[in-house]
Amino acid sequence: MSLRKRLLILGAVLIAPLVLGLLVTYEVINLEWISTMEIGQAYQPMEQPLPVPAQSVPIEGAAYVDGAGAPENPVPADEVSLARGQMLYEINCLLCHGPQGKGDGSVAEFLDNPPSDLTADSVVSKSDGSLFIIISAGVPGKMPALSENLTVRERWDVVNYIRTFGP
Repeated sequence: MSLRKRLLILGAVLIAPLVLGLLVTYEVINLEWISTMEIGQAYQPMEQPLPVPAQSVPIEGAAYVDGAGAPENPVPADEVSLARGQMLYEINCLLCHGPQGKGDGSVAEFLDNPPSDLTADSVVSKSDGSLFIIISAGVPGKMPALSENLTVRERWDVVNYIRTFGP
């Protein structure tokens, strides 16, 4: 046999176990590489985000000022607002409050605290601004805040639509 063939066979005999060993140990050792996504602070779904810094104003402007009373409804209850409000209600509120706002949505029976009946006198007698604040801030232990899901305009549209449930 020529020297060249001998060197090729010797190389194959020496390199084959090395390659096979690397393939086997890759899954065993499996080094984790740090990425910037793993270092940064992240939030899981349904986890509370960081609070808004003091004295800051949202991009849309101040929706209401704490301690200054309930805001006035700046959105007229026209066809556009009611149509948008109905669509947003069906997406965000229907499962708990039901199609007519009676608190009989499809998940209402599974909740520890039943949803409010939006046709009740206690709700109908509230001002639009009070309903807006409840939708924005939620009710601790009962209803989630929707201020991050809905824009200021969308929350007013939902308030206008809820008013159609009244007597």
